[in-house]
Amino acid sequence: MYYIFVNDKPIILTTLVEKETDFKNFLLKDVDIDEALRVLKKKKIKSIRLIHHKENNILKKFLKKLPNVVAGGGKVYNKNKEVLFIFRNDKWDLPKGKTEKKESIEETALREVEEETGVSGLKIVKPLNTTYHLFRRNDKLKIKITYWFEMTTDFDGELHPQEAEGITKVEWLNKTQVIKALENSYANIKRLV
Repeated sequence: MYYIFVNDKPIILTTLVEKETDFKNFLLKDVDIDEALRVLKKKKIKSIRLIHHKENNILKKFLKKLPNVVAGGGKVYNKNKEVLFIFRNDKWDLPKGKTEKKESIEETALREVEEETGVSGLKIVKPLNTTYHLFRRNDKLKIKITYWFEMTTDFDGELHPQEAEGITKVEWLNKTQVIKALENSYANIKRLV
């Protein structure tokens, strides 16, 4: 089962057919994505489910339906076990960004975290779950695939939000502050953190 978010509502890729309640079922092979998104916008609908008979290639089939934008990002811990958050578009988020030519996804994640926050000395500890969300750019629907990595750093210098990217704050948050920040964050980030 995969979750692709449209704002805070999920498109769920599944092989399981269930009786519709607060969700709507569509067959993946026949779905009109724009029509499915219109249904998802309805208040009483909490999710839509795209059903395909094979679990092992359901994600691949879905990703072929839209242009893909690949990004890398980090859930960064400092020596005090605080997590690095950015504030952009009036929401708390984790630093991430698109890959550049001939760059590995790990290089992308490290570069983007440093560019968006000013934090250096980053080390990747392990990969985390990949997230997916739909967005419109220039009236074209696209899917962003973000590969996340847990990272650490001993950096204790000044944080610098990348204002050109709309980031207004960068902060290290402790456990209590993380819980509070997640109240005003994206569904993908809540699932990741």
